[in-house]
Amino acid sequence: MESLGDILRGMPGRQLLKKAEDKLQEVASDPLIVKLRSKHPELDREAMKLNLNRLHQYAVEYRNCSSCPGLDRCPNDMEGHYTLITVEADQDQQARVYDHKVACKKFLAQQSQQAIRGRIRSFYVDERALSEGYSTIEILDKDADREEAVGLVYDYILKTRSDGLQRQGLYLAGTFGTGKTFLMCYMLHELAKDGYTGAIVYMPDFAEDLKSMFNDPLRLKETVDALKETDLLVFDDIGAENLNPWLRDHVMGAILNYRMNRKPTFFTSNHDLEALEKHFSFTSKDGDEQFKGRRIMDRIRPFVDVILVNGYNKRGV
Repeated sequence: MESLGDILRGMPGRQLLKKAEDKLQEVASDPLIVKLRSKHPELDREAMKLNLNRLHQYAVEYRNCSSCPGLDRCPNDMEGHYTLITVEADQDQQARVYDHKVACKKFLAQQSQQAIRGRIRSFYVDERALSEGYSTIEILDKDADREEAVGLVYDYILKTRSDGLQRQGLYLAGTFGTGKTFLMCYMLHELAKDGYTGAIVYMPDFAEDLKSMFNDPLRLKETVDALKETDLLVFDDIGAENLNPWLRDHVMGAILNYRMNRKPTFFTSNHDLEALEKHFSFTSKDGDEQFKGRRIMDRIRPFVDVILVNGYNKRGV
């Protein structure tokens, strides 16, 4: 936005005086300035002359905000902010005018959303699942068959908000495309509003990426530590990964052993708990290892409430 000083500079003397007087009349007749002067009679003509640029910017930015074109097209000097004027009378009852920038509601809302998203880490999960927002229609009304599951997830959110971080997590089981990942992303988003950190890990890709981390111990430690310490951890599509003993015993085992009785862990899967135990009991490298399968399940089964997510396949719909 071009300032009043930019407009007036460079004009010949007589023209400059005429322009300044016209601008003073224009600013003085602005309804916002009229209202301001009614509250502060000390803001006389001389005080207005001395503070013309401040008052001009105050009026212009107020009008810009009144017909806001959107945060990304904000015409004000400082995007997402407007000028606020305060007037104080000194000992001689002369007006002193101060201006400062104030963040608008749209800017504050954007900052709030960025803070919420910043509390959630995504490992190999499509960021759109966390960033596109959530509507009541999408969550509650899209599929009547999953209403019970939605209600239970929402009850969990309310319980965490009222009682604090839970030790018990959730295990969402169901067929392909019923919205299990969507519901977990919704939970992370809602609880991030309350300051909780979260992470969601897509297990098939995580299992593959661990192969490269084997030769990068620092990256591996940072990843495992992040998953241990986050308030809310979601293992998405567990049971679909290409299982190997190192992933099961040294990575998953270490994370789950640390979190149990400390912080809640959540799972989405196409398997029920019995089928998941069978999955963890066999690897292509070592074959059937039922004891190790039971051991990892002892770190999952007692620490989750199972929710069956029914409904139709929503992928591609």
